Amino acid sequence: MDINNTTIICIDLQEKLVNMLEKSTVAQNSAKLLKGANILNIDTVLTEQYPKGLGETIGEIKEIKDFKTIEKTTFSALKTPEFQHEIKENVVIFGIETHICVYQTVIDLIERGHKVYVVKDCCASRSKLNYKTALELMKQKGAYITTLEIVLFDFLKSSKHPNFKEVQALIK
Repeated sequence: MDINNTTIICIDLQEKLVNMLEKSTVAQNSAKLLKGANILNIDTVLTEQYPKGLGETIGEIKEIKDFKTIEKTTFSALKTPEFQHEIKENVVIFGIETHICVYQTVIDLIERGHKVYVVKDCCASRSKLNYKTALELMKQKGAYITTLEIVLFDFLKSSKHPNFKEVQALIK
């Protein structure tokens, strides 16, 4: 994946949504991916679903960088009028909840002709059935289902990359 032709979209990693989950590995993995994106200077945008009710993006994400954040009330990020971000050909996407906001945004991205990579270990739903079903449906529609490590090393391409050690340290 060409990092110069990639946009990362982080969907709704907000206080109340993260607290609904059984474990916080999704938040930890997402922070690693966003730290890697920051190191590699990859175009990144975050969304927040109705932050007045669900809280802001979690602190461990906000402390990485002041990412562009878009408030929304629509489930698909692309259907909110505030989403004016220019999206590149490749889109790496992850967040909460997999079967609602991630799913609907992915479908809209595919319909607009983007190559979409869903990072499954950075996604979550309250229900395992909904999570697994959403991943299956997104794959059937043409999304590539991937993982944090696959994405980070695909960005690097080689151990000769100038940021290799810094990015590698995120997953050790």
